[in-house]
Amino acid sequence: MAAESLFSRPIPVQVKCPGCEDRRINVRVSIELQSTTNPIHRKDLVVRLTEDTDPFFLYNLVISEEDFQSLKLQQSLLVDFSAFPQRFIDLLQHCIQEQNNDIPRFLLQLISSGPNLDHTPSLLNVVETNPFKHLTHLSLKFLPGNDVEVKKFLATCLKCVKEEKLLLEQKLRKTEEDLTIQLSYTQQSLSEKSRELDKLRNEWASNTASLNNKHTQELTNEREKALKAQAQYQQQNEQQKKDLESLHQKTVQQLQNRLKELETANKELTERRYKGESTVRELKAKLSGIEDECQRAKQEVLSLRRENATLDAECHEKEKQVNQLQTRVAVMEQEIKDKDQLVIRTKEVLDATQEQKANLEENTEKKQIQIGKLETTLKSLSAELLKANEIIQKLQGDVKTLMNKLKLKNTVTIQQEKLLAEKEEKLQKEQKELQEAESSLRERAQEVCRLKEQLETTVQKLEESKHLLKTNENVITWLNKQLNEIQMTRKQEALGTSSTPSNTATRTAISPHSMQADSRIPFLSSRLGYPISPLLAFQSLPDTGTVKIASPQVSGVKVQFNMQAQEANRCTDTQPGIPSGMNHSANKENGENLGLEAKYLKKREDSIPLRGLSQNTSHNTGLLKSSVLNKTHIPSKPAVPSTASAYFPG
Repeated sequence: MAAESLFSRPIPVQVKCPGCEDRRINVRVSIELQSTTNPIHRKDLVVRLTEDTDPFFLYNLVISEEDFQSLKLQQSLLVDFSAFPQRFIDLLQHCIQEQNNDIPRFLLQLISSGPNLDHTPSLLNVVETNPFKHLTHLSLKFLPGNDVEVKKFLATCLKCVKEEKLLLEQKLRKTEEDLTIQLSYTQQSLSEKSRELDKLRNEWASNTASLNNKHTQELTNEREKALKAQAQYQQQNEQQKKDLESLHQKTVQQLQNRLKELETANKELTERRYKGESTVRELKAKLSGIEDECQRAKQEVLSLRRENATLDAECHEKEKQVNQLQTRVAVMEQEIKDKDQLVIRTKEVLDATQEQKANLEENTEKKQIQIGKLETTLKSLSAELLKANEIIQKLQGDVKTLMNKLKLKNTVTIQQEKLLAEKEEKLQKEQKELQEAESSLRERAQEVCRLKEQLETTVQKLEESKHLLKTNENVITWLNKQLNEIQMTRKQEALGTSSTPSNTATRTAISPHSMQADSRIPFLSSRLGYPISPLLAFQSLPDTGTVKIASPQVSGVKVQFNMQAQEANRCTDTQPGIPSGMNHSANKENGENLGLEAKYLKKREDSIPLRGLSQNTSHNTGLLKSSVLNKTHIPSKPAVPSTASAYFPG
């Protein structure tokens, strides 16, 4: 029967008994693996619980392979018998690691059914505490040892103690022998070293006498050298002082000149900033004027719509006037849309200028901050120079005190030389710092020059953008002039080409609304019934058909469109004739002007320029006029339209 010990360590265990408070004790848990081969080869796992202070505290548990299978089924373990001891040892190691914590994660619990562990069977639980609950990983039932087992355990403990005692006695004997040998050796070495000490003392006395003589001679020599060196250092210090004073004066003058230059540059930058702000205010004033014009145009549109509503309530005789006003409203709405687009574009340009202004302000603020930093650095440098002067004066005072000390104390010459060397190093460091400060001042002056160049470039860009704005405004006013002139010429030509028939006293005149009819021609084929913009009316139109004006029997001008044969298969939309309520005499008496009023054709100085017009508008208007005049003739009877017919107010 062979036993292999796997684990034996004391572990803190929480003891729970009915009728008693919970307490903690240190229990030694020993795990052994016993294997027997006499009748049958089998392995048993023996777990023993003992307490070092109480020799009668003994709990045993023997787990065979068959018992382990039942335990595995009861507690749903996932480990085989061969791996179970190591897993159990790992759980015990976790308990040992967590024993010093206030709230240990892993804990061993010994729960007994009787009070105070009075030799009753008890359970050893390995419990893990988590935020939700206490999990028992393993629960083993231990039986208390009977008298025979306790005796066996005590006998084994005695045997182990005796063996340890024998081992300790053997170690003691060995150590005693070693110590006696070491004592004899140390006594012999002590006697030898005492002899050597006497020899060394004699040699030391002779050496000290010779050294004293040498030292006195060296001291006299060093005193003479120190006096010479002192005179040299005084001369050098005076020369360095003069050089430093001259350099300091030069640097102060240079810094004052640079300060003056920086102040002048700052004044120029502030003046440029004020100029930029004035230009931005002018642009804002222009924008407000444009917005006022837009509001006026909207108010005019609202007034026209109200007039249309009142005219609808009147008789059917004034339907022509309502149609005329509707066409005018359409034209005005298109113009307002164009003006809205222009306002949007001008707003975009204004936003861009405002962004440029904001960038310029940020650059100026950054440069002012840099100037302030430079001023602070200048102040700090001047303060450092003053400190350097004070340090030089202090050093001179220290040199004087050192001279006095040399006269009084000749023994401290070596220390004074060290102090002089340190002070020379300090002087060299201060000179280096002065040079570094001068180089930093030069670099900052270069940065100021760069910032000035950047400011000049930004100002040039601002002037270029202003010049572009002015040129755009000039081009837009020129386009407005051309549009107004073209509309006036079209109106005069349309009034000059009016004809008077001899059978009736009424007159049919070609008003500017005929241009509206013409402008509607290309849209009839594409099934669009709304009037087009006056901007599109200037473009060259395709020859879609012939235009016919109805006879005077019909109370309105009837326009007939005969489409080409190649477009016969298309679906055409027909518009019913709109009766006209005003003849030539009524227009003459009331003094009405058919078409757009003169106030809509006048040039305005504060008008918003239109962009995107093609350069060939005048050429296209001439072609359109010639095509319209060639296609119009007066029939004797009203013709029935073949494809599409529309009535337009005359």
